[in-house]
Amino acid sequence: MAVSSLPIPDQLARRDSLSERYKSVRQYTEALCAPLEVEDYVVSSMPDVSPTKWHLAHTSWFFETFVLKPRDAAYVSLDPRYAFLFNSYYVQAGERHCRAQRGLVTRPTVDQVFEYRRYVDEHMLELPDGLDEDPIVTLGLNHEQQHQELLLTDIKHVLWTNPLRPAYDARRANQSQPPSTFDGWCEIPEGVHRIGDDTTGFAFDNERPAHRVFVEGFKIANGLVTNREFLEFIEDGGYSRPELWLAAGWAVVQADKRTAPIYWERDDDGWKEFTFAGMTAIESDAPVCHVSYYEADAFARWAGHRLPTEAEWEVAALNFPGMPQLFCDRWQWTQSAYVAYPGYTPPTGAIGEYNGKWMSDQWVLRGSSVATPPGHSRVTYRNFFPSDTRWQFTGIRLASQ
Repeated sequence: MAVSSLPIPDQLARRDSLSERYKSVRQYTEALCAPLEVEDYVVSSMPDVSPTKWHLAHTSWFFETFVLKPRDAAYVSLDPRYAFLFNSYYVQAGERHCRAQRGLVTRPTVDQVFEYRRYVDEHMLELPDGLDEDPIVTLGLNHEQQHQELLLTDIKHVLWTNPLRPAYDARRANQSQPPSTFDGWCEIPEGVHRIGDDTTGFAFDNERPAHRVFVEGFKIANGLVTNREFLEFIEDGGYSRPELWLAAGWAVVQADKRTAPIYWERDDDGWKEFTFAGMTAIESDAPVCHVSYYEADAFARWAGHRLPTEAEWEVAALNFPGMPQLFCDRWQWTQSAYVAYPGYTPPTGAIGEYNGKWMSDQWVLRGSSVATPPGHSRVTYRNFFPSDTRWQFTGIRLASQ
């Protein structure tokens, strides 16, 4: 199936039954694999990258483990050994295979993983009491949408590590929305605001409870930092000026001899960037992408500004919903550590390991990216990654007092 004709898995479209949304999301995952060759499915190019085959199987394991087994006493797994191979980090759900060695698992084959998906789908859609109004199924669909994004970011890294720099899909060359429309700043006066999710619809547990925050008056950029602006940072010695960097970030820059974002390469014709269409000339007006928290923070300091807090980002998004590039372009780093909201309590059991156990040594990102599936983002969404994450579609929005 061509990427341009993918079914949109809009989980907010309540006119569809949960079973229809289930089929749509599951089909979208498999459609994302259409441009791949079978050899592409198996590779893990670094510990953070999981093979495409693993994503296909793990999302099926989730439904098998948290829906089918608890609800259908007669359910029998296609292969009980899959529980060990395709558990990710749910300690209470049992032992699991080492993450860094997922690329070594050549069996089950890709065909057998697709068979596993069909087997799980068949049993999910034939549950005696149906799927409608099942919160765990809804969580599973959102979980699969997260893995749809990871599948794309992971396969991009896999293809980049290949010296041939093969394309994933030439129609995804731009990887961005139209060029930045940055024309100044949005100003927010000081005050008390309410952030977090307080709706009856779906939200991850880390988006709740809604609560009040006080923010000082601030301004936030009406657009994302562009490749042109980041190139100015590079040409001004940004990667060789320790005064711009956090100590840990400077140590990484020195150890890895970094001089540009990941996927940027320079040759006699100038700077180029690896994209889903292979190597292309850098688009000057496109938002810079694949920068770490360290790089985002250093750029902000160089520019004489800072990164927004997550509360500032959400308040600005609520007050200026038409602000350019809030969604569907780049995840935007904030200077907020990923911690629990006041009054947060994780769910009981293994499901409670979904978000709460990661609330340390990570930073919050807001918005969404070009790899985020349609219908998955919202103003309260809290993504999170460690400081040196670069393989995700991460960008920069500036803030200032």
